Amino acid sequence: MAGIHITDIEAAINFWRSKKPSPDGITLAPEIRALAEVYALMVFYHEVQADEFSFPAEAMAAWLAWYDSTPDTPCIAICSTSQGDEVCKGCGRSFDEVQLWTEMRPAQKRQTWRRITLEADSWRFNRYAERAREGPGEAAKGNGA
Repeated sequence: MAGIHITDIEAAINFWRSKKPSPDGITLAPEIRALAEVYALMVFYHEVQADEFSFPAEAMAAWLAWYDSTPDTPCIAICSTSQGDEVCKGCGRSFDEVQLWTEMRPAQKRQTWRRITLEADSWRFNRYAERAREGPGEAAKGNGA
């Protein structure tokens, strides 16, 4: 089961802090407050992941708004799974992750993103880092694809 990692909750809090800064340095926007409650409980209980299915509705809505601001796919338009590799040399996802990507829930996608980012051994993170910043559509245009 995929969970929502504490670093994603931190990123969502920071996203909302920049969108809705505190007017007085004390008051928090409702989205920040909802995410902060989850974050505080995770810290208190020494948890690194929160169960996506028991996430409070307001916190989930705020997290999903942040999630929608992130790149959807790690694809850099160089897929070696189509050539028979179990793990794509371009993005680092497994064959199953590539095939099922559109069916995965946001928490599952973020779990995959976290793993490939920590591994950082695919071309996305070294050889073709510029292409990864452009996104798969722009990278394909630059290749004439």
